[in-house]
Amino acid sequence: MANIKPKFPDAQSRPVPLLCNHCEDPFCVKVCLVKASFKRKDGIVLIDEHRCIGCRYCMIVCPYKARSFVFKHHEQQTNPDVPKREHGVVEKCDFCVHRIDKGLLPACVEICPNKAMIFGNLNDPQNEVAKLVATGKTKTIRPDLGSKPKVYYLGL
Repeated sequence: MANIKPKFPDAQSRPVPLLCNHCEDPFCVKVCLVKASFKRKDGIVLIDEHRCIGCRYCMIVCPYKARSFVFKHHEQQTNPDVPKREHGVVEKCDFCVHRIDKGLLPACVEICPNKAMIFGNLNDPQNEVAKLVATGKTKTIRPDLGSKPKVYYLGL
């Protein structure tokens, strides 16, 4: 969570979850020395934990501070569908790609009690997400940087 600072003195700041924005032009992919960070054809930005050497360049360049370094090896693996977390590498939100590949929603979207998160295909004009973005009521964080983020927020 991060607090988004308002532009006006009397406005209140609000907590906003800062996750990977799965940018159209991801800086993290550009700086990865070993091509561990990559973008799938569907636009999801992933990290190949077997290629990652833990240099953390991708962490430094991410304007959303959405990546973290795994310092400690975690023995307990609760979900067999999720790759085992390795220490010495970088990780981030991958939109639960193991679920998406099965036609399911990301876990955070599915379990959100307030239905405050929606997920969909921005390239399909009939999709709920694409329609919402088309209204102009949504905003991205730091569009001025040129990475073309693909996570949109309401009420910013």
